[in-house]
Amino acid sequence: MSFINIGFGNIINSQKIVSMITSDSAPAKRIVATAKENGTIIDATQGRHTRCVIICDEHVVLSALMPDTIANRISGNTTKEDIEYDA
Repeated sequence: MSFINIGFGNIINSQKIVSMITSDSAPAKRIVATAKENGTIIDATQGRHTRCVIICDEHVVLSALMPDTIANRISGNTTKEDIEYDA
């Protein structure tokens, strides 16, 4: 298994990730609303603005980090900016 930090001490299994999208599109908002209704949403934003909707095998995870930042962490290309932003 390979785990990835999605911000603020929250870690998920990167092998379960199907897709990562920004949260500002209408389809992303529908996905989040449906997941809330089904009880399959995990809010990992720690009260901050949702910037990324991570669609996993069975759950939808909300993150305060940008999809690009998480993708860089998955591929191992962590930058100084990524480290400073993560609390």
